[in-house]
Amino acid sequence: MEQTLVRDDKIWVRVAAVTDIPLLGARVVETASGKPVALFRTGALKVLAVLDRCPHKAGPLSQGLVHGERVTCPLHSWQIDLNNGEAVAPDVGCAKSFVVLQDADSVYLLADDLK
Repeated sequence: MEQTLVRDDKIWVRVAAVTDIPLLGARVVETASGKPVALFRTGALKVLAVLDRCPHKAGPLSQGLVHGERVTCPLHSWQIDLNNGEAVAPDVGCAKSFVVLQDADSVYLLADDLK
């Protein structure tokens, strides 16, 4: 059964345990429409989420190297800011980012973002 949480009139869906996401790594979950969302865990234990497609050539960001709050795409080394999905200059582009709620050992995404 899907676990949900209601906060500030928003419905959150539990998508993973924090420990399911490797430190300085990623785990991919899919939306109902089949879009892959990459959940990243930083060295500071913060979980951030972006669409698992680099804005450059759609490389799998979940397979990239996490450093600070950025990931380096494994295809062409573009750096993506995990807070907002923006490519780091001089590159230009954006991967959709998702709001994440961490509550104890659980990671939640907004129900509307999972449609």
